[in-house]
Amino acid sequence: MAEKTIKCPLPGIFYRRPSPDADPFVTEGQKVTAGDVVGLVEIMKNFHEIRSADDGVIDRFLVGNEEAVEAEQDIAALRG
Repeated sequence: MAEKTIKCPLPGIFYRRPSPDADPFVTEGQKVTAGDVVGLVEIMKNFHEIRSADDGVIDRFLVGNEEAVEAEQDIAALRG
């Protein structure tokens, strides 16, 4: 079975937390369902939610918190 990924829809800066002192939206090993918010991407001081398109478990994040990302870049791998 091919690995599923969560893609960033827009270029910008990826954030795993809603604010610097908050817990991450999701962690590795956590189950997500389609539509769950897994992070934010910031573009020119505007924040956009990144949602999972599929059900699964977060296997690993492919980019770090506060890293620059490109449109359609894989940000997390899902299993199951």
